[in-house]
Amino acid sequence: MDVALYSHYEEEVRPCIDLIDHLRSLGLEKDLSLPAIAVIGDQSSGKSSVLEALSGVSLPRGTGIVTRCPLELKLKNVKEKDVWTGFITYNNHRQELTDPSEVEQEIRIAQDIIAGKGVGISHELISLQIEASNVPDLTLIDLPGIARVAVGKQPLNIGDQIKQLIKSFIEKQETINLVVVPCNVDIATTEALKMAQEVDPSGERTVGILTKPDLVDKGTEKTVVEIIQNQVVELKKGYIVVKCRGQQDINEKLTLRRALEKEKVFFEEHQHFRFLIDEGKASIPCLAKRLTSELVDHIKKWLPKFEKELSDRIYTITQELKYYGEGVPDTENEKITFLIQVSQHRRSRSQGGGGDEGFEGFDSESEDLVSIQLSRMYRGRELPGFTNYKTFEAIIKQQVCRLEQPAMLKLKNITEIVHESFMAIALHNFNGVPNLLKASKMKMEELKKKQERHAVSQLRIQFKLEDIVYSQDSNYSDNLELKATEDSCLRGECSNRYAMFSLQIMSDRLADQVPLIIRYYMMQEFASNLQVQMLELLQNRQQIEEYLEEEKTIAEKRRTLKNKLDRLSKAQVHLLDLA
Repeated sequence: MDVALYSHYEEEVRPCIDLIDHLRSLGLEKDLSLPAIAVIGDQSSGKSSVLEALSGVSLPRGTGIVTRCPLELKLKNVKEKDVWTGFITYNNHRQELTDPSEVEQEIRIAQDIIAGKGVGISHELISLQIEASNVPDLTLIDLPGIARVAVGKQPLNIGDQIKQLIKSFIEKQETINLVVVPCNVDIATTEALKMAQEVDPSGERTVGILTKPDLVDKGTEKTVVEIIQNQVVELKKGYIVVKCRGQQDINEKLTLRRALEKEKVFFEEHQHFRFLIDEGKASIPCLAKRLTSELVDHIKKWLPKFEKELSDRIYTITQELKYYGEGVPDTENEKITFLIQVSQHRRSRSQGGGGDEGFEGFDSESEDLVSIQLSRMYRGRELPGFTNYKTFEAIIKQQVCRLEQPAMLKLKNITEIVHESFMAIALHNFNGVPNLLKASKMKMEELKKKQERHAVSQLRIQFKLEDIVYSQDSNYSDNLELKATEDSCLRGECSNRYAMFSLQIMSDRLADQVPLIIRYYMMQEFASNLQVQMLELLQNRQQIEEYLEEEKTIAEKRRTLKNKLDRLSKAQVHLLDLA
């Protein structure tokens, strides 16, 4: 092909196609759909001949199913004449090709490795990269020819298998469907066009390629022209007719270059088809130019949407990875360090280092519980006189008793908050290591009950102490002396003040002590003891291996997510570099 035919595309075309090729080489199509041109056709439609004409190399031919794996043709035009380099890649295997004649055999070898020797098919992609002066800037994906019935040793459902494979490509909105149809058959009955219409009813993503115009019966040329002019089965991207090498040409060893020359002569001299060249609707060079233009336009329209989808997927996978944690380290020393860090993390969280919302406002809640409730119960109930100490003492004890229950409820509430916080840390760090998670839960349950018992015991002692009406509070005595006069005492107001100040002292004392007791036993000591018990696991090296045995499904899921994130992140970096 004439290099000048594509030179004006060079600055615009190559970066777009290189971008998609690079993203596909990263394996990104496992996560997001990429723009592509998929080539489909019934068996013996001339599909291979079209691809040979575009790529400049011979592809596997024969009867029955020849294309058994999707074949990605990455064509890159170079300015230097008589230059040809090729690479074939599959199953993490990459091989350099030094001559076009090697291509056909290497594709057959690759198909046998991937799909097995015989007639089986596979969804695994074979990538063939060609750089030469006689190819356009274009990437195509060749799919197996559609078989109607099983032949020989083919599976009985081979037709359905092939259709399923083809559909997985052509149903994607990012794919341009290149449908190859012979001129000498009824276009409306071809299976390939029917499949394209099912996934693209409006024909917005479909290009029709008519082959074998030299085999059209005389008198039917007009019908072929009508098809090309979009008057029979409408496709918004239209049709192009090409004449490639036939079997006789191949038998006579007609070169691809010579075949292009013969095609040009055929259309220029054909009575009914000659005007199609001027309209850009006939010949392989016109097809190459048209497909390159279509692919580049398709990529440009797709790119903004892709960038957003890429960013969204990275965020989603990052959030999902947080749930699975970093996983268990590999070496013994790293495993020990892992347990130490987790234990320290728990203690840090219990002391407020983690900013756990469950602990915020703990002191103020406890103080409010004690002091506000006491004020509400006593306010407005001043004694008319302080004539009997026993009566006064009984009232004080009654108020203390009423405060004990809400204090115990607050202890219960804080205990659950601490326990849930430690459980959340355990689930986050030990998710996927069931043995360690189980051991951790058991230790937390045991310590929870033990610490709660200690706290309950200490609170009960505190409330029993408050039954004793006693204080050396200087504020109490000073205030009572300042406010108590001889006249007021005679009126019995000293008793009222004495009761009020006694209750206030008790309230202030409990407002301090209740939060301190709960914090000490259920936060500080709970965390310290739990840390000690977790570190005790380090004493038995053999047990460490057992505890840190990770669940296979969790490890595999984490590995899969990390691989996805790696692919997506590399793609994002590549897009930023291009910008």
